[in-house]
Amino acid sequence: MTERRARPEQPANNKRHTWRRTARPTTPPPAAPTTQPSPDTPSPSPHPTASIIEAALYRDGVRVATPASLADTFRELREQPDGMAWIGLARPTEAELLSLAAEFDLHELALEDAMEAHQRPKLERYGDTLFVVLRAARYLDAPEEVDFGELHVFVGPDFVITVRHSAAPDLSGVRRRMEESPDLLKLGPEAVLYAILDAVVDGYVPVVAGVQNDIDEIETEVFRGDPEVSRRIYELSREMVEFQRATRPLVSMLHSLMAGFAKYGTDEELQRYLRDVADHVTHTSERVDGFRQALADILTVNATLVTQQQNAEMRALAEAGFEQNEEIKKISSWAAILFAPTLVGTIYGMNFETMPELKWAAGYPFAILLMAAVCVSLYFIFKRRDWL
Repeated sequence: MTERRARPEQPANNKRHTWRRTARPTTPPPAAPTTQPSPDTPSPSPHPTASIIEAALYRDGVRVATPASLADTFRELREQPDGMAWIGLARPTEAELLSLAAEFDLHELALEDAMEAHQRPKLERYGDTLFVVLRAARYLDAPEEVDFGELHVFVGPDFVITVRHSAAPDLSGVRRRMEESPDLLKLGPEAVLYAILDAVVDGYVPVVAGVQNDIDEIETEVFRGDPEVSRRIYELSREMVEFQRATRPLVSMLHSLMAGFAKYGTDEELQRYLRDVADHVTHTSERVDGFRQALADILTVNATLVTQQQNAEMRALAEAGFEQNEEIKKISSWAAILFAPTLVGTIYGMNFETMPELKWAAGYPFAILLMAAVCVSLYFIFKRRDWL
């Protein structure tokens, strides 16, 4: 962590702000030209302030100024060497980030990450400045999904800069709570960092509760046989992958911060806060790992149930086909039995003068016996083959 800002009576105060005095010229800027600009010459645009959520200067844990722009913030911070600037930005422009980099000597690699966004959670140190990337999360009740946001935090000897690239997290509550606790806020920028870490981690709690409720609903839908449950399991599994990417790196990040307690002389109260945040992160990470395993098990159970249902349907279709085959056999057997006398009767029913059987006295009983014999024979044949 960064060293705590020294008090005015401590000699370290002059040393801590040397880089700031040398980084900015102390000579006054050149006087503006007296000639009037041409009407065709575009006038310089004022410094953009649309992305500034709030900027404030603090001394001994108390707000002493609320500048309206970055330029005013820089000017007032120079006038108060013992103050701390807390600047909150939302989706800042490149010009704003470049002005911050020039004022606070931010490293170009950290600045590039802040411009690009879509970074993994990480903690990097560039000289006296810490660069922290956090992934916040919030649970949306209406669509029943998890929305992830990204937050970049620059922590220097006397400044904290937060760069937000999404709606979450809302740091106004963090600022309000810190201002209500001046004894904590006067501990410096690292106290603000711990408060931001705590707010991000606390934001995971409703997400965990929402996901747990979703998993309970999914289990009910699985055993109810809902056909859309597989899609919901897959979508929630993807969200849990993102959740793991947000929480897992935080564990190692917080352990790195705790490892630097002695080296950077972190206040004991802040040490306790950080340990508490680390415990919450570890608990959340374990819950997320459990959610992923539970979803994998549910997906396996759902696949098994779907397979069983398909097998039952195939079995029912096979039984229906077998029954149909049995009916077809019976119909075919009776059709064959009835076809035999029809054939004999048709032959002897032809009225031709030259048919030899027409003058035969035994022709009629012979035809009857022949039809009966054929029918009985076919009946026993089909009966023996279980067609009848």
